Amino acid sequence: MAVATRITEMLGIEVPIIQAPMGWIARSQLASAVSNAGGMGIIETSSGELDAVKLEIEKMRDLTDRPFGVNIAQAFVRDPGIVDFVVERGVSFVTTSAGDPTRYTGALKAAGLTVFHVVPTLHAALKAVEAGVDGLVVEGGEGGGFKNPRDVALMVLLPLVASAVDLPLIGAGGIVDGPSMAGAFALGAEGVQMGTRMVAAAESPVHDNWKQAICNAAETDTVFLNRFSRPGLRALRTERTTRLEHEDNVTMAEFGTVKDLYFGGDLEASIALGGQVMGRITEVLPVAQILAETMAGFEATLDRLTALRRA
Repeated sequence: MAVATRITEMLGIEVPIIQAPMGWIARSQLASAVSNAGGMGIIETSSGELDAVKLEIEKMRDLTDRPFGVNIAQAFVRDPGIVDFVVERGVSFVTTSAGDPTRYTGALKAAGLTVFHVVPTLHAALKAVEAGVDGLVVEGGEGGGFKNPRDVALMVLLPLVASAVDLPLIGAGGIVDGPSMAGAFALGAEGVQMGTRMVAAAESPVHDNWKQAICNAAETDTVFLNRFSRPGLRALRTERTTRLEHEDNVTMAEFGTVKDLYFGGDLEASIALGGQVMGRITEVLPVAQILAETMAGFEATLDRLTALRRA
């Protein structure tokens, strides 16, 4: 099913599904699979490994001829040359996050790129609009990863932002299938972003232990860390994160040996970021199947709602 929204038109994609820019995970293997399936694959920078990330951007040219984007995670990117690099590599879409939207938006737009900023509050959304972004990724607190300590669920945040701005919106947090995508559209989105669902995709580079932990998790099996400091974090409940749940200030040192978790499968070696939607994920599937089933479910949901109106 093809869906035409401002998101698909602006980004040149077939389906309005964007893959979240997860550190160490959102690299060419996963991102190219998403782009090849008609969505928008994104290369991350939040790992801080810019030399490796640059190579991943280069690899994308060999793995897909479809559009893809790059996320600039400002809290982790210290190289001011990242803008020039992205522009020189012909990337047309950038999301910015974890920082001030005025930092890179002007330079990116001057170079002809489409820029969306990730926002967790209405205040942040209005600031990004003022900075001149082309659209927003509206991120609910139920999603995994780095969060505003004062988290707001997508069902509250998305319609609030939609009522205040006229830019195209991508809903993020709790999106896993057609019905959740349709819900985001009903609240004002014209596209959706998937994170945790993509961690558990067949093409995700993480160890199978992490994928299976997601598939086995209940909807209550995440913890929110750093309620009273920054950054807030939503992660899989493990012995490590349960111990940290009531700590006032969880520092980045608690991420421990990240690669032992991501690629070695030791779930206690670091903090396994993930959203509440893991409680709805039951199996590892190829990216193409995830997108196809999501769009089929989206269409079926719209048909069901239309039938209710006719009745």
